[in-house]
Amino acid sequence: MTRKQEFWVNTTDQQKLYVKTWGDETLPPLVLVHGYPDNQETWEPIIPFLSDQFYVITYDVRGAGSSSVPASVKSYRLPQLADDLESVVNQVIPDRSYHLAAHDWGSIQSWESVTEPRFRGKILSYSTISGPCLDHATFALTKLRKKDPAKWMKLLSKSWYIGIFHLPLLAPTFWRFSSEKFWQKFLTSLERQQGLPINANISRDGQFGVQLYRANFLPALAKPRKRYAQCPVQAIVLKYDRFVSPDYIEEMPNWVDDFSQVEVDANHWAILSQPEKIANYIATFAQKYS
Repeated sequence: MTRKQEFWVNTTDQQKLYVKTWGDETLPPLVLVHGYPDNQETWEPIIPFLSDQFYVITYDVRGAGSSSVPASVKSYRLPQLADDLESVVNQVIPDRSYHLAAHDWGSIQSWESVTEPRFRGKILSYSTISGPCLDHATFALTKLRKKDPAKWMKLLSKSWYIGIFHLPLLAPTFWRFSSEKFWQKFLTSLERQQGLPINANISRDGQFGVQLYRANFLPALAKPRKRYAQCPVQAIVLKYDRFVSPDYIEEMPNWVDDFSQVEVDANHWAILSQPEKIANYIATFAQKYS
């Protein structure tokens, strides 16, 4: 696995994003967007299985890894995150279309781009892992509350941490005193696998990335938007995901013309515990639209 470049991209609001590229730049581009509380290093177990077929691009989202940390919560709003993706591709692969895959919060924010008309023809395919569109999720929850209140409550209970992240001091304080050792024990227990790569920057990434939740969940719940995908979408469903219910996938075909899904016997961080399998699903889907 050869790392071609690492450099900085300036955003539309004067933040700086740290970007890496992998593989042969003449190959079809594939952008990978990480989740929370991760940074772009979380993709490194997968990249060896992709970089011989794609020109792979990763970046630390704002507030994570080596990228800059905005001062205000509103700087983490979804439209700005879509602008960030556009800034990255405009600098790294100007005038080229690309495939997109994302995990967790990376997936949530990438839906903003996938459903934005200006990205039509630019994003060739999208593989989403453990992160629904917030607008779609709100419509799904509203429908479910009327149809099946018990199932609605079960879905809400799975997202208990979202409420915690909105408390002013608790979440940042928790992450400030978290350690690599704590995170290693947590991931090992969750994924039931030893030796998983550990985020050495977990305290900082957790502390600042919590703003993603604060900036976006309440607006989506208060006023969801009808947004339709501008490209083919594949949902990689993690059967035992503790944090994101597979039930949200049921509503995706209502918003995507060309939709497919695959299922993996894995928990939330399958990109770490089963990197080759996840990479194969991403590659197979993207190749259909190259």
